[in-house]
Amino acid sequence: QVQLVESGGGLVQTGGSLRLSCEASGGTSSIALMSWFRQAPGKEREFVAQITWNSEFTHYANSVRGRFTITTNTAQNTVYLQMNSLQPEDTAVYYCGARMRATNNYDSWGQGTQVTVSS
Repeated sequence: QVQLVESGGGLVQTGGSLRLSCEASGGTSSIALMSWFRQAPGKEREFVAQITWNSEFTHYANSVRGRFTITTNTAQNTVYLQMNSLQPEDTAVYYCGARMRATNNYDSWGQGTQVTVSS
C-alpha cells in the first residue's frame, strides 16, 4: 500500500505562488501516475493535474493550465505542484492521489493540504 503525505500549503495573496509536495512511500514501483485534485468548501473534488510516474506525460485542468506545473522526482519519490498567479478561486484543500498499475484506480490518497488565496 502506497502512503502519500502532502505539504507546502498556506496563505498567499492574489498573484502569489506556492509549491506543493507529495511524498510517496511503500510500493512506489506500482504507481502508474500521480494526480493532484482539490476540493473547495461546498464543492465536489475536482481534477487539477496529473503526471505519469516516469514524467513522460502531463495533463492539466483548463482552469490551471499555464499557471500550474506538475513534476516528479522519482529519486525522492516526490511529486510537486508549482502554482503561480494564484487566484482566490484556487482556494481549496489540495490532495494528491496515486493511480496504480494493477487496478487503474486511485487506491492511495494523501491527507490534504490547505491553500488559501486572499484577495
